[in-house]
Amino acid sequence: MKSKHTLLAAITLAFAAGAAQADITVGVTLSATGPAASLGIPEKNTFTLMPATIGGEKVNYVVLDDASDTTTAVKNIRKLVSEDKVDVVIGSTTSPNSLAMIDVAAEAKTPMISMAAASRIVEPVDDKKRWVFKTPQNDAQMSTAIVEHMTSNNVKTVAFIGFADAYGEGWYEQFRAVAEARKLQIVANERFNRTDTSVTGQVLKLMAARPDAVLIAGSGTPAALPQKTLKERGFAGKLYQTHGVANNDFLRVCGKDCEGTFLPAGPVLVAEQLPADNPVKKAALDYITKYEASFGKGSVSTFGAHAWDTGLLLAAAVPSALKQAKPGTAEFRAALRDALEGVQEVPAAHGIFSMSPTDHLGLDQRARVMVQIQGGKWVLVK
Repeated sequence: MKSKHTLLAAITLAFAAGAAQADITVGVTLSATGPAASLGIPEKNTFTLMPATIGGEKVNYVVLDDASDTTTAVKNIRKLVSEDKVDVVIGSTTSPNSLAMIDVAAEAKTPMISMAAASRIVEPVDDKKRWVFKTPQNDAQMSTAIVEHMTSNNVKTVAFIGFADAYGEGWYEQFRAVAEARKLQIVANERFNRTDTSVTGQVLKLMAARPDAVLIAGSGTPAALPQKTLKERGFAGKLYQTHGVANNDFLRVCGKDCEGTFLPAGPVLVAEQLPADNPVKKAALDYITKYEASFGKGSVSTFGAHAWDTGLLLAAAVPSALKQAKPGTAEFRAALRDALEGVQEVPAAHGIFSMSPTDHLGLDQRARVMVQIQGGKWVLVK
């Protein structure tokens, strides 16, 4: 009969062996329902296409729906880090949700990769945000693209209407800074809620300012409401949206009122129209092929591509982290954070990622194009 000490040693060795074989656990919270569902559904679909192994290790995905609600997003990340013991958190879909999750990620010392756009999610990189990365292009990058297009097309004055949350505020801050630097005058500034059913009051104020153009800073189908109201009221100037509307659901809801609208977008939206030498084209087409094989021709979404790119970042970073520690440990989470920060020249669906200790987005101007809606389709502006 074995002694108690021998039995204890055997149990300890068995436990250690089990720990050494631990799978990589990826926790995901996204907005598959609620106002941001048109963004979150293609993200959720994309996680069904993610690799089953990375760096030779099995990957388990725990996917939760936060219903486009900030409080639920925080509950989800707390569950993922405390109960599911995830090695990394991906999410959320929207900027307000992602911003609310940062404290939990930092407290748990668990790397987080957001699929939302606001620059404030990763800037500046401080003690908390050193744990946070993201895949969508910054509102600052896209604001520059919009202002450049406006000033090149004789727009002198512009009115702004955006979500009454972190997305709208972040966009206004970045757009205003670029506009002022380029001597573009903002003549009106209004807000609306994602769940509003009327923006007539705000639109009348915008039109009273007689702008040459209007920029609508919203995402998903709710961003169609100001545009449709402007058209109904007879606005004849140029209309701009943000990359937050780059999906087919927006086109469906906005209908003919979208015609002629300009917006900056990630290359995946018009991948087939990109020049052959565009460095992002191959990676973008690879995602489109995989997604449409599962969900149908024309189903691909720029938002699903933000999710896909989180997987490419992990594929680049995990092998390095595995050299330092085993999944399921604090050491692995720290090593993965360091590896993500060291990612260089990784081609993805929306651009080329090169991270650094001061840049947790890592995209340059190769990650944006200007697009116009023509005949209910996205057309590359050359």
